Amino acid sequence: MRKAGALVAGLLLAGIAGPALAAKANDTLVYASDSEPENLSPYHNNLREGVILARNVWDTLLYRDPATGQHQPMLATAWTWVDPVTLDLTIRDGVTFHNGDPLTPEDVAFTFNYVLTPEAKIVTKGNVDWMKSTEVTGPHSVRIHLKAPFPAALEYLSGPTPILPAAYFKKTGLDGFSKAPVGTGPYRIVSVESGRSVKMVRNDKYWPGSPIGRAKIGKLEFRIIPDADSRMAELMTGGVDWIWRVPTDQAEQLKSDPTLTVVSAETMRVGYLQFDVQGRAMENSPIKDVRVRQAIAHAIDRKAMVDNLARGGARVMNALCFIEQFGCTEEGVPTYAYDPAKARTLLKEAGYPNGFDIDLSAYRERDYAEAVIGYLRAVGIRARLNYLRYAAFRDALRAGKTSIGYQTWGSFSINDVSAFTGIYFRGGEEDLARDPTVIADLQAGDTSTDPAIRKAKYAEALKRIGAQAYALPMFSYPSNYAFSADLTFTAQTDEVPRFYAASWKK
Repeated sequence: MRKAGALVAGLLLAGIAGPALAAKANDTLVYASDSEPENLSPYHNNLREGVILARNVWDTLLYRDPATGQHQPMLATAWTWVDPVTLDLTIRDGVTFHNGDPLTPEDVAFTFNYVLTPEAKIVTKGNVDWMKSTEVTGPHSVRIHLKAPFPAALEYLSGPTPILPAAYFKKTGLDGFSKAPVGTGPYRIVSVESGRSVKMVRNDKYWPGSPIGRAKIGKLEFRIIPDADSRMAELMTGGVDWIWRVPTDQAEQLKSDPTLTVVSAETMRVGYLQFDVQGRAMENSPIKDVRVRQAIAHAIDRKAMVDNLARGGARVMNALCFIEQFGCTEEGVPTYAYDPAKARTLLKEAGYPNGFDIDLSAYRERDYAEAVIGYLRAVGIRARLNYLRYAAFRDALRAGKTSIGYQTWGSFSINDVSAFTGIYFRGGEEDLARDPTVIADLQAGDTSTDPAIRKAKYAEALKRIGAQAYALPMFSYPSNYAFSADLTFTAQTDEVPRFYAASWKK
């Protein structure tokens, strides 16, 4: 049994498990996770914890109903395609930012034009680089000019593109904004303590008619607790009300505590190995050889990892996307069955009969990375684990300073393959392969207005990525949530905890 499993068992046996009712009494929902966004500006981090804060603190122009997938008005009350590269939107009147500034079309234009500048240094450019510019066209309207047709535009406008307060942001600058962020959403941030917590209170002036409604719980607190055992102990002794990413064996044990609720749900997040295809991380890198990358793919028993580690509804993925995203397909994509003998044969053919030494970096689920290392060592690949915080991990991959990265991606919860495969293989800073054929296919898929052409181009790109083993998809990630039985909370496949919709039971 893992250390955390022993902790759970010990607390249950001691009879001290079960959260206190203080949080409910003072109307504060405390949730905890292991990672801290490097910057609270929603455009300057791409960590899932940052996405969660963004969805609870900022609003977007459109809203996608998670139940129906339909786009609804949010900060924009209407939108019209003038032509395939011109989108007109009417901006809602009567909305105010948390600091009291009124929302205007100028805020929308400033936000989108700012994030497109090199000076902005946003973290995930693929979320906005389909836009060319935005202009104010009236007292309540804007026009977005696209670089090329982009049928997924509405999906992006309902997700990773929240609106910033222009005057306030210009006054504080990025650093000041991160320390005292301002949005229009259902919660407003009142305290930021780096490395420890972000405290929020309900926005009682939240605009009426919002599709998400007014938050039901008065106060929200995000606590950063890196150690899994500590998070578990805090939940069971009442220090926090909600945690996630609970290992399945501990989740099963927690179900015996009547004061807790445990639920599991598959998410859009997919784990995968990202390879330094160009061999920048080491001289004469074996990873440059496609046979070595294919050997790695055959060396890992992904199904066993799903059955014994991930569990909870996880599925092996063969294409580098989440299978239910528009444009994602496994048809024609190599499957790379677990075959250690074939892996050793490929290594011998590539000139490595005795294997080689290599580095492998990871930033979460250390046990998953260690399992991969065990499989690689079984075929002669001696991998050394470099376990990093996310920002350092991401920067090392981008800079070509690590040979293999155990990566995960949740697509910013965007239900379109452009938000996954396009981010990592369309020639941007995340692209370690820079394959012109793949880039061209993805760009053609992104910009075609014909759904059939989009699917065909994406399929070609996915097949080539798989055949060249530019990356190895592992499996979809389930998430086990554990929280106070006094809390009503609904888990969603898009991996966005909507705390504004949570409530205390009567």
